[in-house]
Amino acid sequence: MKKILFLFTLALIFDTISAQTKYFTKEGKVNFLSKTSMEKIEGFNTKATSVIDLTTSAIEWGVLIKAFKFEKALMQEHFNENYMESAKYPKAIFKGKITNIGAVNFAKDGEYTANISGNLEMHGVTKPVTTKAKFVVKAGKIIGTSTIKVLLSVYNIVIPSVVKDNIAKEVDITIEANYESLNQ
Repeated sequence: MKKILFLFTLALIFDTISAQTKYFTKEGKVNFLSKTSMEKIEGFNTKATSVIDLTTSAIEWGVLIKAFKFEKALMQEHFNENYMESAKYPKAIFKGKITNIGAVNFAKDGEYTANISGNLEMHGVTKPVTTKAKFVVKAGKIIGTSTIKVLLSVYNIVIPSVVKDNIAKEVDITIEANYESLNQ
């Protein structure tokens, strides 16, 4: 009986140790797109961080504003100095939850749709955001993607009247992360 109890306890400990509960990336991709009839502006960032905690359903993202790259150096300069004021507001942060965590099986290969709800802090303003995300699980790897629309005026990002036709009032922000287990 002691052997059975010992083996049961050992199996329970092994199962707890091997269960993956947190996933992260230090190389998340965040892109934004401003598209008007006058101009298309795209910024790319490949150094975002993100963590998913399956025990709490929490998901977080952090993005350094100065890490965005542009096709033209002048666009990058205007983005950092005039619009995002990255010296004053160096990061954008999202903290939220996967509200339907039971719909995503992170242990089984497949494609899953998740509902995400939380707060986006950007340019010194925090606002609630709700969106959908797609998680693809394949061979123990997890890729998460999502797109949100952000109205710039809500985050106190002012577009000068001189360039108001060149910059969209609402931009698309697309995120992608190849998550790794924090438990390994």
